[in-house]
Amino acid sequence: MVKIHTRRKRALGIPTKRCGYKALHPKIRAKRPKTFGTEDLANVWAKLHGIEKYTLLSVKRGKRFMIQESK
Repeated sequence: MVKIHTRRKRALGIPTKRCGYKALHPKIRAKRPKTFGTEDLANVWAKLHGIEKYTLLSVKRGKRFMIQESK
C-alpha cells in the first residue's frame, strides 16, 4: 500500500507512526435492531412510525425491549 503523507495524516487525525489503513478502511458493521428501555417508549415509537401490529420481545437479559412487526 502507498504511504500516506504526514500532512494528510494530520488532517485525518491518524498518528504519524502508524500506517493508517484502518482509518481509511473502516469495518462494515451489521445493522442492529432498535431497542427501548421501557415498554412505553417502544409503544410511542411504534405509534410515531405507523406500526399498528407488533409484539414486544424482551432482549438483553430482559432489560430492554425490541419491536417485532407481525403481519
